[in-house]
Amino acid sequence: MGTASTTTTTAAAAASPITPPPLSLLKTLKLKTKQQELLIRSAILCLVYLLAFITRLFSVLRYESMIHEFDPYFNYRTTLFLTDHGFYHFWNWFDSESWYPLGRIIGGTLYPGLMLTAAFIYWCLRFLRFAVHIREVCVLTAPFFASNTTIVAYFFGKELWDSGTGLVAAALIAICPGYISRSVAGSYDNEGVAIFALLLTFYLFVKAVNTGSVAWALASAFGYFYMVSAWGGYVFIINLIPLYVLVLLITGRYSMRLYVAYNCMYVLGMLLAMQIQFVGFQHVQSGEHMAAMGVFFLLQVFYFLDWVKYLLGDAKLFQSFLKITLTCTIGLGGLAFGVGMASGYISPWTGRFYSLLDPTYAKDHIPIIASVSEHQPTAWSSFMFDFHILLFLFPAGLYFCFKRLSDATIFIVMYGLTSMYFASVMVRLILVATPAVCLISAIAVSATIRNLTSLVRTKSKVSNTSSSKGAVSAKASSKASSDLSPPFGKNAAVALLLGAFYLLSKYVIHCTWVTSEAYSSPSIVLAARGAYGGRVIFDDYREAYYWLRQNTPPDAKVMSWWDYGYQITAMGNRTVIVDNNTWNNTHIATVGRAMSSYEDEAYEIMRSLDVDYVLVVFGGVTGYSSDDINKFLWMVRIGGGVFPVIKEPDYLVNGEYRVDKGAAPKMLNCLMYKLSYYRFGELTTEYGRPPGYDRARGVEIGNKDVKLEYLEEAYTTSNWIVRIYKVKPPSNRW
Repeated sequence: MGTASTTTTTAAAAASPITPPPLSLLKTLKLKTKQQELLIRSAILCLVYLLAFITRLFSVLRYESMIHEFDPYFNYRTTLFLTDHGFYHFWNWFDSESWYPLGRIIGGTLYPGLMLTAAFIYWCLRFLRFAVHIREVCVLTAPFFASNTTIVAYFFGKELWDSGTGLVAAALIAICPGYISRSVAGSYDNEGVAIFALLLTFYLFVKAVNTGSVAWALASAFGYFYMVSAWGGYVFIINLIPLYVLVLLITGRYSMRLYVAYNCMYVLGMLLAMQIQFVGFQHVQSGEHMAAMGVFFLLQVFYFLDWVKYLLGDAKLFQSFLKITLTCTIGLGGLAFGVGMASGYISPWTGRFYSLLDPTYAKDHIPIIASVSEHQPTAWSSFMFDFHILLFLFPAGLYFCFKRLSDATIFIVMYGLTSMYFASVMVRLILVATPAVCLISAIAVSATIRNLTSLVRTKSKVSNTSSSKGAVSAKASSKASSDLSPPFGKNAAVALLLGAFYLLSKYVIHCTWVTSEAYSSPSIVLAARGAYGGRVIFDDYREAYYWLRQNTPPDAKVMSWWDYGYQITAMGNRTVIVDNNTWNNTHIATVGRAMSSYEDEAYEIMRSLDVDYVLVVFGGVTGYSSDDINKFLWMVRIGGGVFPVIKEPDYLVNGEYRVDKGAAPKMLNCLMYKLSYYRFGELTTEYGRPPGYDRARGVEIGNKDVKLEYLEEAYTTSNWIVRIYKVKPPSNRW
């Protein structure tokens, strides 16, 4: 026993010096400076990632998990069909409930990227045994991809400038209202994933140009393919990148890196894009894609000339050869383009493309495009609302980019300038400009703060006195004197730093307020303040669609203005005459003609379309201004564009649009007026106002005694926002 005890004690004593103390363990775990920086950057990026997701959840917290706006309801309906029936049936789906009696081929008339993305996420969650509904996936898809966009913005900023710029860019884009407007929870629209794809494509292409790597170039082609599958805004990419390549060629920055990057991206991207049924051969036949093809052939000419120059070795001989080659190339290219346009092989630009180059084009030629509010030119207040201090940081960032020109900064300058132009032409395209504005502003913030902090960190100049350490060397003293700044410079730097942080904090406050108040209110559920400041919710849309689903025959056809078509089909589960796709202008004009005609004339049109119910939106009781009476002139203009019998002056008085006693006789008796104001003349909407006072327009209506002969009121919601009328059968039928 004693021997065993002694042996155990000796073994323990021998082992004890091997175990390091806790202090030495901490020393061994101590991170190096590079590792500390990486850890801090990763932590900040994770926080920004979470911030981008959380800040877009206001709508879910204040209301409930629901799909917003109008177009997202079609996206949700098709995604639901995809998850229920599979990809094959989705791709070949003929939707007979849309555009009656024409119908719609779904697979050939949409960009499927959004639906496939949400379905893939849903299938992955189900595989992992998460019991979620596809609607919840659709609601949260846009916030999820907004968080992913911050990661891409970080790497893009790092590629353009440095890692600090990447962090600032990620933080700016995470909360920028210009991006949040289309990426809040419930905003299940194509742009929710398209902006991520757009920025990813640009980053990968710039990376390919900087490195000359085939792998990065092919990755950018796949990013472009994802963008093509998600949104029609891919046309911006396929025109901006060729323009950028052309600028590099003109400025003498041609290189093999550029040659490899563009050729790989264009060829593979074009082949992949042509697999999208809605795009098809437009990539090689549409006038909007010809610039990319022209630059592709131009690059081949540059490569050929570079090879010939190497072979000849004679400058004069090469100059002659260059003139002949360029003349032949330009001549053949112009001839091919002319023949293609004349023969119809190359299709002309679309109306939307023309409207970007000429803001007045849509108003003069395509009223249905001009009727959409998001297609209007952008006011300065909208820029300030969506960008705040970034409007002032953007020019500063451009200055820094021009000060340190490179292939990458040239690209971001071109992206910023072109996107800001398009954003000024069409308010919707603020969304496309937002990533560029955030990246360029991040360069300004990062470079400015780096310069100011370097001033603050410099040590004050100390008088050279005798000390025990001896004299300082001349080289060290000259270096110190060049790096040091005077005390007042340091004070100014501190003041500027405090000012910068103050402005950035104001930016955060503004973004949070805009997100919570302006961009987190679903249009299908309206909110207002009551007389005592309390919150009032108007849920009339869903109330009306629920009534349609429960109280009308399954094969009922509903006529309304095209704005509400997607919602009626998705939520009411009923067939509509027109919807938000707006592909057939004549069909929409027919509905506009019915709404602007007298009741008996409109009845004949409705009978020809087999209409069973008519739905109108009316805001006279609640003061809701986005109703059909305020949209009525666009119905007249679109209808008159196809049917000359509809004339806009017939509905105006001295060029003024009115609904009171001074309104035009045709206005007071048209179908839209009757359906909106039926029984409204008996209703008192405000204390001290006469019956029939329209709160949305602030006037007393002119025709209070509305009589209906061919239609009858079927249902009016509790706040009179949605009114549904049943079309009576002919008198000789039941």
